[in-house]
Amino acid sequence: MPIILRPTDSRTSVAKHPTNTPAPEAGADDEASATPQVGKGAPTPSRAEREAARKRPLVPNDRKEAAKQARAKQAEARERARVGMAMGEDKYLPARDRGPQKKYVRDYVDARFSIGEVLIPFMFAIILLTFVPSAEVQAIGIMALWAFFLVAVLDVVILGFILTRKLRAKYGEDKAERVRWYAAMRALQLRPLRLPKPQVKRGRYPA
Repeated sequence: MPIILRPTDSRTSVAKHPTNTPAPEAGADDEASATPQVGKGAPTPSRAEREAARKRPLVPNDRKEAAKQARAKQAEARERARVGMAMGEDKYLPARDRGPQKKYVRDYVDARFSIGEVLIPFMFAIILLTFVPSAEVQAIGIMALWAFFLVAVLDVVILGFILTRKLRAKYGEDKAERVRWYAAMRALQLRPLRLPKPQVKRGRYPA
């Protein structure tokens, strides 16, 4: 029986042997996973991650800078408190000056002319008279000083009675505070030196 030999086709597929391709290192996957992805393929960060990214340390790492900022804030707070007290803002006032009744007293005293306002300048003038080499002039000066002082005291006593009556009529008998001494101390001060500073003009009495 004749045997037919078929020529070998060069195009016939031959089993491919595996090439010596280097295997990926073990740490490559970890580095790729640790590297944040950017772009459309990146996962949307969670809310906790976004909040953590926005957080900043409240105190700077530099202690000198932190101390400087603290001093600046304290100075600003002191200045704000000083201005607030001078303007009569209730939250910046000491306890003895707080309340609507004390504000009423201050406004009433500042609206009137009190004899005690010029007590200090008058005393200064009498002291100058004591340098005059005349016993008669010095005696007249001392008598005038005592007379002026008595008139000033009488003026603040009358002022205390007036304010007590007005406070009782405005706030009630049970809520009226004792403000005679408070009114007297303010009335005996020079108007520019009063603190809180006067908020009303002369003759503008509170309702």
